[in-house]
Amino acid sequence: MSVDITLYTLPNNQPVVALECDTAFKSLTQNEKLYAHYLSQAAWNGGLIVLVQTSPESPLIFALLHKIYLAEPIDELKDAAVRAGVTEDEFTAFLVYSCGIFANAGNYKAMGDTKIIPNFSKNAFETIVKNSKAYKNNSKEIQDIWDNISTAVYSLDGKLTSLGLADKGITTYFSANCTKEDADRVNAFMQDKGLESCNARCFKTAVRDPASNAHVDVYEIRLASILTADDPKVTLPEETFGNAKFKITRGDYDQLMVPVVENLTKAKEYASNQTEKDMLEKYIQHFVTGSLQDHMDGSRLWIKDKGPCIETYIGFIETYRDPAGQRGEFEGFVAMVNRQMSEKFATLVNRAEEFIPKLPWDKDFEKDTFLRPDFTSLDVLTFAGSSIPSGINIPNYDEIRQSEGFKNVSLGNVIPAHMKDVRAIPFLSDVDQELMHKYRVDSFEMQVGLHELLGHGTGKLFKQTGANTYNFDRDSVINPLTDGKIDKYFLKGETYDSKFGSMGSSYEECRAEAVGLYLSLDGEVVSIFGHEGQVAEDIVYVNWLSLLWSGFAKAFEMYQPSTRTWSQAHAQARYVLLGVCLEAGQDFVKVVETEGGTNLRMTVDRSKIFTVGRQAIGDFLLKLQVYKSMGDVESAKKMYDRYSEVPESGPYPWGRWRDIILSRKEPRKIFVQSNTFIDGFDSNNVILKNYEPSFTGLIQSWIERFPSADVSQILIDLWNKDKHHFVSANN
Repeated sequence: MSVDITLYTLPNNQPVVALECDTAFKSLTQNEKLYAHYLSQAAWNGGLIVLVQTSPESPLIFALLHKIYLAEPIDELKDAAVRAGVTEDEFTAFLVYSCGIFANAGNYKAMGDTKIIPNFSKNAFETIVKNSKAYKNNSKEIQDIWDNISTAVYSLDGKLTSLGLADKGITTYFSANCTKEDADRVNAFMQDKGLESCNARCFKTAVRDPASNAHVDVYEIRLASILTADDPKVTLPEETFGNAKFKITRGDYDQLMVPVVENLTKAKEYASNQTEKDMLEKYIQHFVTGSLQDHMDGSRLWIKDKGPCIETYIGFIETYRDPAGQRGEFEGFVAMVNRQMSEKFATLVNRAEEFIPKLPWDKDFEKDTFLRPDFTSLDVLTFAGSSIPSGINIPNYDEIRQSEGFKNVSLGNVIPAHMKDVRAIPFLSDVDQELMHKYRVDSFEMQVGLHELLGHGTGKLFKQTGANTYNFDRDSVINPLTDGKIDKYFLKGETYDSKFGSMGSSYEECRAEAVGLYLSLDGEVVSIFGHEGQVAEDIVYVNWLSLLWSGFAKAFEMYQPSTRTWSQAHAQARYVLLGVCLEAGQDFVKVVETEGGTNLRMTVDRSKIFTVGRQAIGDFLLKLQVYKSMGDVESAKKMYDRYSEVPESGPYPWGRWRDIILSRKEPRKIFVQSNTFIDGFDSNNVILKNYEPSFTGLIQSWIERFPSADVSQILIDLWNKDKHHFVSANN
């Protein structure tokens, strides 16, 4: 089967946009700017960990590009490459590939998890490398790096096309010899110990048991930390569990943790209150020792830091890219409060208890008390990780979110940067395109608010809390889907992530998106965001239209036909919701092939959103919540898998239509972020530097962010430390 290379390359017209934060940054005091600067330094340095988390070769690819661009200006590199026979287009493609690696923190797309390969020949790439000043200064070092990645960079063989476990793809969260069965074994062990895997990776080896002379699997669960020596408070010595051996060690990413801690320590000096200082100290201890409890305690303090001018969160957070759905990718952000939009979100928080009862489940399935969170709109200064989301609801720890609270964050300068576009929107009528262009940003701001606060922030998990105690009344609570008593619940030690595993992220995003659709039909909600009359009606329509449209027009880039899997949680969630609305019938939502094999048209009957749409999403949302509350993974999976299927025939032959959809895809925008620097003449003055939204501007921002060659060497050292655990395409 031929491979469509365009799915794995970035085009030479790849859009690059600036993430504007000037206005918000200039409003900060001197102390606040220093606080933001050192937090940003901690986030950026920690963000390099994502390279190690993405693929075996990503650290070396970054190291190679870093060394090349550090050695000489791009213009000089280009002149040398062109003289050696590289074309203008090939050199542009080299810059684009570099931007893709930097922005995605590795050679797999953050949205979709598919591989990024260069859009120019291997020979041209090698020519650029060998004519660079970096190569001329140290040919052996650069040649060694190239020899170790040159095949892997271009290979699309077998499972290399996407991230995944075993035969489904590539991952570095587990060693290459691990399968789903191994992941389940590790999960069972961690659950037995009452531990979570957020800041861990797993490496399997086989040793010979002298007693039986048989091979026994040994699983090393390695925690991220600066300290490497064993400590009974954090690590566990080797022990037998089931028919395998397990041990918990620490010291993963140790060298990259050092500047994270150094900069968090400096940031503490400029924290605005004692809560922030205590919070940062807990994070520091977490990164030093590997203790997840310290990060959880830091998160508890973070929740209590209400309405800060500078908002930040850092650690191993989202589990989207772990094939087992439990290990967190490193993430760190620093942002300034947008007070005007935050006022709208504050109103939504203050009135949340009016809207929660309008959701399609009764109070037994809702938290005993609504934990009123901080909800702010932020202008991002720094977001280090593989991608920048539009909104966040954290922390992700069940026990904190369920009983202590959480925060909601809408990233206000990200949303318009993502969505402002003058190009035609495929598969829609001219009228719908006009409405999308006019109201998409406004509708999405509302959807993000509802998604984060009343989506992720609602719903109860039924749990066993003791030998014969529960956080719900087993005699009186009724399952609305069966009219029987609750017969399933979370056992002690079980969490949402440990039970729902790889399906969990998408399932939860689907639930949150459905809440957003459902509650956007409430006029009081829409008015909070300043919309009335015809404009309000148009915004509600665009909210539904946009989400359902993205359920196929954007989602199918994230679907892998070879494995029949979705590689991005939100994409799968929106496809599922589209399927629910199509299944509702009554011509509410239709997708038809208007030109045989070349075009599609989606229509949404806006007169039926409040009837057919509301009923369909409400019924589905109730099932999502009931199965989640009960921890009924079997029923949830059966339902969710059915809607996630991609049929080749029938009224909606998405398998066949996928080629039409992908032929109209637009590359996802890459953000250029600003840097902050301490003024060389005044150590109390912080300078904000912006960059052109171009390939050279983005590359310059990364080289100035990491001006020392030490960064490359650390990544090379970490690669050498772990390379025997992974199968490389170069081997």
